[in-house]
Amino acid sequence: MNLFSFVECASQTQSLKALFELLVSCASEEGFTEIAYGALTFSESLRLPGCPPPLVAMKAPPDWCRRYLERKYYTVDPVVRRTPMFAGPFLWDELAKAYQLQACEQRVLQEAREAGLKNGVGVPLFGPLGQISVISFASCFDDADPQANVRRLKALAWHFHIAFAEIAKPSDCASNGKINLSEREKDCLRWVAEGKSSWEIGKILNVSENTVNFHVKNAMRKLGTASRTHGLVKAIRLGLIEFTEPALTKPMVA
Repeated sequence: MNLFSFVECASQTQSLKALFELLVSCASEEGFTEIAYGALTFSESLRLPGCPPPLVAMKAPPDWCRRYLERKYYTVDPVVRRTPMFAGPFLWDELAKAYQLQACEQRVLQEAREAGLKNGVGVPLFGPLGQISVISFASCFDDADPQANVRRLKALAWHFHIAFAEIAKPSDCASNGKINLSEREKDCLRWVAEGKSSWEIGKILNVSENTVNFHVKNAMRKLGTASRTHGLVKAIRLGLIEFTEPALTKPMVA
């Protein structure tokens, strides 16, 4: 399942279980079959059965899931603990290099590798009011290359995150107001999808870099998002700009 199919299917489901299965199916085609999604800095009431906070959904080898939950490894998992320190995707192998991990954190990573979770990558997901979530992808294959797939996994993670937010949103909090983006705001977001910087977009649209930043920030404010990537994904999901598969397989500006 490619990104386009995932977006189409995700927009039609109201089930966390079905949405998470879509995520697993799409990531598995890249060799990343083991996935966990967690809400780190806020309470999320919607979660799959057996997933205590901060976990929302988890797919991993059964023995590892049982050990992870019984020993409450989610309280010391460095992927969970260290996610707020990263602005973008990070490899699990980078954690020990970037930080002096505690013995309990090292143990979680070591036991995860022994359980078959290899070549892991975490994708931080930022929302309004300081909300931070994370999707963690891992492979059971020794030759899986998270670095080569990180941009695609990042795009997939954001699409899942936005779709989940729509499912989890309480009905009495649903907004009936329509979001209206100006044509210039849409133009800027389309070029963001193509991986262009503000400077490059300014040259293409014949406006200043500051003008581009102004329009992008306005679009993010209207969409209620905290990053360009988040805003882009939400705009696509809401049908405010057209989704094209080639665009999102290219680098995106966060």
